[in-house]
Amino acid sequence: MTRRPDIQSNPFYIAHGDLVFQSFARLTGKPLLTSVPDKEIISVIDQAPFALVSHGTGDDPIFNYGNQVALTLFEMEWEDFTALPSRKSAEPLHRDERERLLQEVATKGYIKNYSGVRISSSGKRFLIENAIVWNLIDLDGDIHGQAAMFHDWQFL
Repeated sequence: MTRRPDIQSNPFYIAHGDLVFQSFARLTGKPLLTSVPDKEIISVIDQAPFALVSHGTGDDPIFNYGNQVALTLFEMEWEDFTALPSRKSAEPLHRDERERLLQEVATKGYIKNYSGVRISSSGKRFLIENAIVWNLIDLDGDIHGQAAMFHDWQFL
């Protein structure tokens, strides 16, 4: 069993936090968070009062990050969450809807006001509302995956 890395000192997660933060600002024209020193971005995102998840690229992308709120909602430990194909965060009936969402994000760069049903590891269903989903794009224009952030959810 792998333990959660110390994200505050892990080079991948420090860079990933910056990528999440900067991509959001470039695509939406708004900051994800205000007044955060560069060295503290991943720590602040990790403890933020909203859920934030991301996955990499690939045919069946796997989550590579979930903040504390997301891990609690999905009822998962770090090692299980970061081994989960992101499509499995939705019930099978909702996976087509999720795929359409990701294709729209890939085309437009980001979408806002997304709503959809997700499922935790114990089978609890919850509705996320007003989510923003965006491409993780570096300064060279290379896409490294997608991220989603939402403040609003309710268990069904």
